[in-house]
Amino acid sequence: MFKFNKIKLAIGLSAIFLLLAACNSTVPSRSSVSANQKTGVQLWADNCSRCHNMRPPDSYSDAQWDVAILHMRIRANLSGADARAIAEYLKAAN
Repeated sequence: MFKFNKIKLAIGLSAIFLLLAACNSTVPSRSSVSANQKTGVQLWADNCSRCHNMRPPDSYSDAQWDVAILHMRIRANLSGADARAIAEYLKAAN
């Protein structure tokens, strides 16, 4: 029984480590964005404007934009990098 608990502990710690490693991401700086990557404005126009009219970015707080972006990232199947770029664009006015 003691050996079984060690195995469960090792599996649990491995799972936690993998989750933490997967969450460790960095946002590229503007200078490191390559020419083929789109800006937040371009991504908003390509993805969001299909269904939404543009609101003034300061109509929502940064926290409210975070919630909206998370929701729409799932609904619109946006990548993490694209969602971050759109959020950065929308929050720039706040």
